[in-house]
Amino acid sequence: MNEENFAGNIIVNLANLPDFLRNPILKKRMIEFFTLGEQERNEVINNALEAGPTIPFPNFAKLFKTWLKILTTLPEEQREGLFSAYITEIARSPHKLITFNLDGILEIYLSLEEEEKETIAKTVKKIISNLDEDSKRRMLLVVPDNAKGHLNF
Repeated sequence: MNEENFAGNIIVNLANLPDFLRNPILKKRMIEFFTLGEQERNEVINNALEAGPTIPFPNFAKLFKTWLKILTTLPEEQREGLFSAYITEIARSPHKLITFNLDGILEIYLSLEEEEKETIAKTVKKIISNLDEDSKRRMLLVVPDNAKGHLNF
């Protein structure tokens, strides 16, 4: 990760914070995402995708679970906006997802409450279903089969 990846550096720092600090800071940053222009949003998404695999997995797991839990509390429009930004970028450049511990990410998802899992699965499925066929194909190529099963793809 280069010095110019400020969003990535913030992500690394957030991952190292205790829960009581990480939760409100991350929620504030997630809500601020919607005040950014499209170019800034794309930069944040790309920086996050670059930073994620560089974080030791136990810290990443805490951060990712916090992120997912916060997403389930956001209005559907915001949840869809955030997931859509990531899914669109991954469909455009599938190699960005390959460097992540996808089995570990699935385990984090599976550790959520049933209602939280349903909320996330519904949103992700809706976004992927609405992709053009080529983007959908590229996206589904990098999603592990066991994850597809849990998302009902």
